[in-house]
Amino acid sequence: MRNRLFWIVPLLLLAALALAACPAPPPPASQGGGAQEAAATESTELNLLCTPQVQWCEGMKAEFEKKYPNITVNFVRMSSGESLTRLRNEKDNPQFDIWWGGPVDSFIAAKQEGLLQAYDSPNMANIKDPDLMKDADNYWAGVYIGSLGFATNKNFLEENPGVEPPRSWDDLLKPEFKGQLMVAHPSSSGTSYTALCTILQIKGEDAGWEFLKKYAGQVLQFTKSGAAPAKFVGQGEAAVGIVFSHDIVAEIEKGSPLVLSFPEEGTGYEIGGMGIIAGAKHLDAAKKWFDWALEPETQELGPKYEAYQAPTVKGAKASRPELLEVNLIDYDFQWCGEHKKEFVDKFTNEIAGAENLKK
Repeated sequence: MRNRLFWIVPLLLLAALALAACPAPPPPASQGGGAQEAAATESTELNLLCTPQVQWCEGMKAEFEKKYPNITVNFVRMSSGESLTRLRNEKDNPQFDIWWGGPVDSFIAAKQEGLLQAYDSPNMANIKDPDLMKDADNYWAGVYIGSLGFATNKNFLEENPGVEPPRSWDDLLKPEFKGQLMVAHPSSSGTSYTALCTILQIKGEDAGWEFLKKYAGQVLQFTKSGAAPAKFVGQGEAAVGIVFSHDIVAEIEKGSPLVLSFPEEGTGYEIGGMGIIAGAKHLDAAKKWFDWALEPETQELGPKYEAYQAPTVKGAKASRPELLEVNLIDYDFQWCGEHKKEFVDKFTNEIAGAENLKK
């Protein structure tokens, strides 16, 4: 018995000393430990794929960083078509956390291809028309609205008496506009794809594709960016550009000699979208941006950065409401999104290649 105690007592003392040296377990979340742990893992950066014009992207970066000073936004500006291609190429190793801006046709295509992840933001409740302006499964949300219009150079009109700005899609085929149109290519531009899909809806597919062949024959040069034709037409490089009306207004505000007109039989429009990238490495920061972009105050920032799109949320005032007070067609975003690759490939392969686009 004494021999057994001789060994047991030292072992018990060693065990007691080992327990004393162990740190106490963290307090339960209700005592603050969980909150401290979450704070320690919050993202300090956000990788943004931004489709609107650079000035607005820069402005949104600055405004978000003002609200969240602990997060640095790294953005890359790409057109809608380029953005979709980039996300496809990086699907297995996504480099972006959130995609902001560009027509939702591309977001619908991205959802189909598994490039986005759903997020039911509490601020989805702010959206004016949820059936139209957000995905039913919460893969994307609308953040602005814009209508398609025509930008005509005033000097061209003065030099060609009797020529009027186009007021219908058919006017674009007039002889005086031969080689005088400028529009982006639908492979790179959401603006141009919206125009293409608008024509197919107004005229029907068979007649629409025939029209698009003639329309492409009137084009001086296709650009990479959807907004670029307004700039080039303002510089006198072509007579007419097919552009979203808010981009035309932005050029007029800068002093470009442009006249804005709309097709009277109806024009297409965009809902600019936003979605979180599947596999986002900074998901918490992406959700913060998503929530913030659906606040009324955020959607009123556009004009500060020469962006005149209309808001999608309740409580935000439109800076140029007249740009939507035109004859808008019942644009089928779902149909255009589901057929985007098919229609772009058809245009590229059968009507106009996408090589050597003007930047």
